[in-house]
Amino acid sequence: MHIATRSTLALATAGLLALSAAACSSGGSDDKGSSDAKSSKPAPGNSDVITHTVQLPKLNGQKLKVTAVWTGAEQKSFTKVLDEFAKRTGAEVSYVPSGDDMSAFIGSKVAGGNPPDVAMLQQPGALREFAQKGWLKPLSSDVTAQLNKNFAKGWQDLGSYEGKQYGVYFKASNKSLIWYNTKVFEAAGVKEPKTWPEFLRTAQAIADYGVSPVSVGGADGWTLTDWFENIYLSQAGRDKYDQLTQHKIKWTDPSVKDALTTLGQLFGKKELLAGGNDGALQTQFPTSVTQTFSGGQKAKAAMVFEGDFAAANITGTKAEIGTDAKVFPFPAVGAGSPVVTGGDVGVALKDGQAAQALLTFLASSDAAQVWARQGGFVSANKNLDPAAYPDDSLRSIAKAVVAAGDDFRFDMSDQAPAAFGAKPGQGEWKDLQDFLRNPGDVAGTQQQLESDAAKAFKS
Repeated sequence: MHIATRSTLALATAGLLALSAAACSSGGSDDKGSSDAKSSKPAPGNSDVITHTVQLPKLNGQKLKVTAVWTGAEQKSFTKVLDEFAKRTGAEVSYVPSGDDMSAFIGSKVAGGNPPDVAMLQQPGALREFAQKGWLKPLSSDVTAQLNKNFAKGWQDLGSYEGKQYGVYFKASNKSLIWYNTKVFEAAGVKEPKTWPEFLRTAQAIADYGVSPVSVGGADGWTLTDWFENIYLSQAGRDKYDQLTQHKIKWTDPSVKDALTTLGQLFGKKELLAGGNDGALQTQFPTSVTQTFSGGQKAKAAMVFEGDFAAANITGTKAEIGTDAKVFPFPAVGAGSPVVTGGDVGVALKDGQAAQALLTFLASSDAAQVWARQGGFVSANKNLDPAAYPDDSLRSIAKAVVAAGDDFRFDMSDQAPAAFGAKPGQGEWKDLQDFLRNPGDVAGTQQQLESDAAKAFKS
């Protein structure tokens, strides 16, 4: 997923390394803002203390159904956003998790004649696909006014199709971070690596110490696409990244071979993976994070790769961000550390004032402020007060997202047709799971990726 200039975000992320305990999260609570004893801000979710920068219509008696992939801590936080909208408008809002296969979920609802009013999509490719099929409703002038006020053109462009604006990028993320257990690092006598060779040496030293170095959520195929994309962007560069994203070069290209070979240096040594390759394939993303920070020095793993949103899962353990849990940029494979970003875009699937009103709210700094106070959230909204974030880690990452302006690289798989980049059990997700199962088969993986990509991009 995609956002700042590589130098801007890399510097901002590097700045997190010196954070003190004062920059920690709330620890054992999903509601980080409400339990932050050092915060002078009132408890989040109270409409009396959330800023009111946007006018919303009265929608008493109207019902609104919203869907997203979010569950657990993320669902709780998003529900607070919906609750704030309901308070202001009088609308009755219900939330339904879609499951990982958003395209199939929405497709079945459209076929049945009862799609949700608003959906939060994770892939620009899905937005373009839905718009092409005529499923989406263009944004109203009120929504676009908020977008023009609060978001850089690059984020608006990602939410458009053939000149029409359809989406609001409510939630952004930096997907180029390695979170690590400081107690294990200290016990193993290792430091934060800056390059891929250093990363592999650090992992081996931790394995020799007696702890599995890397936790991989391989049961969720999207985590594996993120591994590949970070290596590919750093190693092959931005021009190649853009070409492969648009399938202007094939997955049999030598640059893909190089990236898979590099990734195989990690996946090919089972002692470097928590539970080995089989264990990684059975581990879902939330567990990949919590098992890294549960148990302190006796945790099941020392490091876990993923975006800033992992903070929401870390707070479900007893680890404190900034002390027990720290972060460093994805190690440089080529000239510099990569920065891949992502985001969740709100779209309307039904006509009506209520759906447009919710998207207007999501495009405002008011809605972003509600979730920002909970933690596990970063916004590209340039008018969100950084003080809304509960700790310096998120504040620093969010500032870098905004400072990037239009210059960012979005998650590659999220930009592909959903059949290739966004479906469990098929396409890139499955192909990279197969690669995790057999990391020696680089050529076979390339052939399968190209076969699946060719079919999806032609359809």
